[in-house]
Amino acid sequence: MLNNAFEGYHVCLFAYGQTGSGKSYSMTGYGENKGILPRACAEIFKRVDASKQDPSVKVEHTVELSMLEIYNEKVQDLLVKPNSRPKDGLQVRQHPTKGVYVEGAKFVPVSSYEEIDSQVDVGTNNRTIGSTNMNATSSRAHTVVQIRFSQKEFDMETGMPKRKLESNINLIDLAGSERSSSTGATGDRAKEGVNINQSVSTLGKVI
Repeated sequence: MLNNAFEGYHVCLFAYGQTGSGKSYSMTGYGENKGILPRACAEIFKRVDASKQDPSVKVEHTVELSMLEIYNEKVQDLLVKPNSRPKDGLQVRQHPTKGVYVEGAKFVPVSSYEEIDSQVDVGTNNRTIGSTNMNATSSRAHTVVQIRFSQKEFDMETGMPKRKLESNINLIDLAGSERSSSTGATGDRAKEGVNINQSVSTLGKVI
C-alpha cells in the first residue's frame, strides 16, 4: 500500500467485520503491540528520512493528517472537540478534479511519527464508543484516518521543480456489524446498530 502511495496513487485499507472481532486492535494496536496505523506512519517517515539522506535526489515532502468519524450517518471531525462540532455534522462534497471530500475537515501538518501519534491519540479519545453484551468498548462509528502526502522533486542541476506527486492514504476502521439480539442493545445503542448495519451493508454491495 505504501509503495503505491509513494508512486503517487491514492490508497485505501478497510478493517471490516463483526463487532468485537479485533478491527480497532488491528488498526491501532494496544500498548507495545502496534497496529497498522502506527506502523504505516512510522514507515512513511522512515522512508522520508532515508530520502533526505540520499545525495542523488532532492525531494520536498509534506504530510498532513485528518481524522473523521461517521456516527449515525453524520460526519464529524475527531480532531475538533465535541462541543465545538456542528450539530448536523460536516458536509460531503464532490469536486470535479479532487473527487469526494469533506468540507471543513481539519488537516494538521505533521513532520514526524511522534506528531502523527499525538494527533491520533487526540482523535481516538474523541471517538464515540459504547458498551454492548458483545463488546464493552464497542466503536459506535466508522473512523477514517486520512494522510495527505505530497512529494515535490527538484532537478539536481537546475534546482527547479521537476514533478509533484500527491496521494491520499485512507485507513478506515469500520464499526462492527451486529445483531441486536446478540448485543442486547436498546434505545440509542439499538439506533446506532441499525445505522451501522445499514452503512456496512451498503458498502458491501458497492465493493
